[in-house]
Amino acid sequence: MRGIFVHYIAHLVGLGSILRNIRRIVRPPQVACKVMTSANSSPRFSRFSKAECVLVLITMVWGGTFLLVQHAMTVSGPMFFVGLRFAAAASLVALFSWRHLRELTLFELKAGAFIGVAIMLGYGLQTVGLQSIPSSQSAFITALYVPFVPLLQWLVLGRRPGLMPSIGIMLAFTGLMLLSGPSGASFNFSPGEIATLISAIAIAAEIILISTYAGQVDVRRVTVVQLATTSVLAFLMVVPTQERIPDFSWLLLCSALGLGAASAAIQVAMNWAQKSVSPTRATLIYAGEPVWAGIVGRIAGERLPAIALVGAGLIVAAVIVSELKTKGKRAAAQEELERETQG
Repeated sequence: MRGIFVHYIAHLVGLGSILRNIRRIVRPPQVACKVMTSANSSPRFSRFSKAECVLVLITMVWGGTFLLVQHAMTVSGPMFFVGLRFAAAASLVALFSWRHLRELTLFELKAGAFIGVAIMLGYGLQTVGLQSIPSSQSAFITALYVPFVPLLQWLVLGRRPGLMPSIGIMLAFTGLMLLSGPSGASFNFSPGEIATLISAIAIAAEIILISTYAGQVDVRRVTVVQLATTSVLAFLMVVPTQERIPDFSWLLLCSALGLGAASAAIQVAMNWAQKSVSPTRATLIYAGEPVWAGIVGRIAGERLPAIALVGAGLIVAAVIVSELKTKGKRAAAQEELERETQG
């Protein structure tokens, strides 16, 4: 485990340089994202639309995948399994988008490749972590990607986070230390926890890249490219990590196909639902993902200490707080919408 982890850390050295040069390797968005205001964007949860119900459903599915991946790790190494899983997901999406792939552009190929690198690092390291930490703990640490997004935007793009994201970041790190137990207070995290923490940073980078390319690419074509890139890179990582190719196993095959189909369905559902659901509302729904993972893990017999549960609660609170807006920002967003409507 330590040998594999050292290899991953070595390959992650390039992640910092990639992030520091995001301005040079991606195009800035050409059109500003429009502010979405509707009944769905209201902070009151009096009613769920069809799109929001779909997001709740895929969040439940998403939370359940952590335990399934952990079971798959009993018959396969992490990189081979990630490659197999995303090969299945890419094939499934490509099957339903075959006609559109003929119009693939060089820019879409580049966008999908960059996003695919981030996905491979995110899911690959998350899978490595699941070899040594409970699935529920992995899910809560992975949820740190939400407060990490404004933090990365500040470090890489120079966009200073506002008050609420800053509070969310502080809550998130406090929760992480409590979730990691007594060793967390001294920042003495286990290899599995460190791998999962870095995977959350990679997922945050993925979100920033997706946001950067939004509106400039065809979602179906880019989705196929990013899933295929993730699969190819994961298979290539089998060589430097000296991972053994597993023997045929029905558990491995069914897990890869099932999780591949789940990944494809989650991606398509998110792209469809978030056309009518505001980012803030969607993120609040996604905050339930580690909770569902914790419930599934509890049913399967996993038990987190009381202090870890407090930390998990702080991480969920951090996710929610990070997406809240102050009154001033809400007013500014409303004024921007009115100007666009009048124009």
